[in-house]
Amino acid sequence: MSATGSPVRQSSVRAHNLALVLQTVANSTGQISRASVAGVTGLTRATVSALVDDLVTGGLLTEVEPAPRSGAGRPAVGLTLAPDGPAGLGLEINVDYRAACVVDLAGTVRHRLVEPGDQRLTGPGTAIAALGRLAARARALAEADGLTIAGAALAVPGLVTAHGVVRIAPNLGWQDVAVGDLLGDLPVTVDNEANLAALSELGTAEPPRDFVYISGEIGIGAGIVLDGALYRGTRGWSGEIGHIPINPDGPACRCGARGCLEQYAGQEAVLRAAGVTTVEALAGAAADGGTAALTALAAAGGALGMAVAAVVNLLDVKTIVLGGSYASLLPWLREPIAAEAGRRVLTAAWSPVRLHAATFGPDAAMRGAAGSVVRALLDDPAAWLARQ
Repeated sequence: MSATGSPVRQSSVRAHNLALVLQTVANSTGQISRASVAGVTGLTRATVSALVDDLVTGGLLTEVEPAPRSGAGRPAVGLTLAPDGPAGLGLEINVDYRAACVVDLAGTVRHRLVEPGDQRLTGPGTAIAALGRLAARARALAEADGLTIAGAALAVPGLVTAHGVVRIAPNLGWQDVAVGDLLGDLPVTVDNEANLAALSELGTAEPPRDFVYISGEIGIGAGIVLDGALYRGTRGWSGEIGHIPINPDGPACRCGARGCLEQYAGQEAVLRAAGVTTVEALAGAAADGGTAALTALAAAGGALGMAVAAVVNLLDVKTIVLGGSYASLLPWLREPIAAEAGRRVLTAAWSPVRLHAATFGPDAAMRGAAGSVVRALLDDPAAWLARQ
């Protein structure tokens, strides 16, 4: 019986134990034997053996011959996540590029495709169709490696409903756009790009329990992680930090308001102020001591510091992770952000804000998208086995 008094189905017990065994292998360093899995999980060896057989048959685990050893006894056969098992397809459509990547069960990026181009120049239907072709190329590359794409997730810079409708993406000019059958037979989940980027950071070795991930692209978004979990808000629309007002009388924003953070620290605004056209050129000019570049970055950092202070005062988080173009520009953004936040965060004197560069830089959103598919496999392998 369950804690509520209702009976627990045998299938539920099996699903739980399959996930327990698979995650034990996934979290181990190197190979782990069936006997060791039994020891870690508390399941009987017979139960573990039966579950492992199912996971091997389903392509989620693979058996590895043990390394030769001296001494008595036969070395145990090892278990690892299957390198040619199911994989996740991560997709991203942003203002100035579209991208796709394939991530296997171990979290390794097997293929990465990026196509630059201004997505505002076409309607959403054309942009989605082009992304579909890119996704098909990534899927074909994965299948040539013997991988099976288990699912796909799409990162977009906007507000997304629970049913995958892009309610509004101001920088793309999208409103109430349903992604639809992007990959035909393969369903695609849709989420905000900063949320998925934050999830990619959560998947690193030792992520902080609480942090705000700020994605610096042409638009600026944030993924909020509290107590190790993504905070989405009541309707799933949290994190629109790019539209925090810096100056209510400032320049008009695409959202319809004035003086939003994006107009001071968005990629286009900073490049324009620096007199360059790419983030790489901006970083190069700053490294060479270029006055215009350093002035533009200092101004952007000051605006970011104001927004960071508002977020930290509201949420009481210690760590800010800067992703997108901000990751590579952090050497020049760090000081003005810290200075402005230090003046405005009430607790700064004894608990200064920690600024970190995102682990995966500009690839964080699509890696987080692919990783969300892999995480679903690890959390519920029974659902995958039922599809086989």
